[in-house]
Amino acid sequence: MSLILTDVSLTYADGDDRVLALDNVTLDVPAGTVTAVVGPSGSGKSSLLAVAATLIAPDSGTVVIDGVATSGLSRARLAELRRRTIGIVFQQSNLVPSLTAVEQLQVMAWIDGRSTREARSRAMSLLESVGMADHADRRPHALSGGQRQRVNIARALMNEPNVLLVDEPTSALDQERGEEIVELVTRLSRERHTATVLVTHDRSLLGAADRVAEVHDGRLSTVPSPPPLTPSLPQ
Repeated sequence: MSLILTDVSLTYADGDDRVLALDNVTLDVPAGTVTAVVGPSGSGKSSLLAVAATLIAPDSGTVVIDGVATSGLSRARLAELRRRTIGIVFQQSNLVPSLTAVEQLQVMAWIDGRSTREARSRAMSLLESVGMADHADRRPHALSGGQRQRVNIARALMNEPNVLLVDEPTSALDQERGEEIVELVTRLSRERHTATVLVTHDRSLLGAADRVAEVHDGRLSTVPSPPPLTPSLPQ
């Protein structure tokens, strides 16, 4: 499965005028690959993620997620598509302060109507995959920034999405922790066969991606990928 945007344009109202956020953007992200998206502030990166996540409908063009064209879908159907097909890793972890790491994941399954026993088993498996199983019963205040981001990633994968959208996951981390998080996202994307879009401001991390795209003034272009990062996580 994959994420495909074709000739997507998006404008925002600005007083009596409209501002162009995306200009005929086409992007094809195959399953099991990571496409990194870079660009200056205000270039359209966030708009691209919002459209891919079906949070905003484009003015024109098509968005196809897991073989489903999103245009014309009802709000309820879009919400179901997001819940079951799209995982989102936010820039800030946004973990619920009162919930433990494992509960952060379990609540996602509860929202989707899955059984409690199955949810805990899957949550623990995901925490193990991101190196957080030993911290399953800790609440966010007892975790480091990198640990919270690992839980954030595991939570995004809880409902087995086919598309993973990752927004600046390293912005609050130092270089070493940032590299670990990007390598983790890359590894999990390949293992779980997700079509992943990774928005980042740090060009030194682009070597982990399969492809790199750059946004300028709402236009998207592919650029040569830098050499791969030297792995620092156990495979």
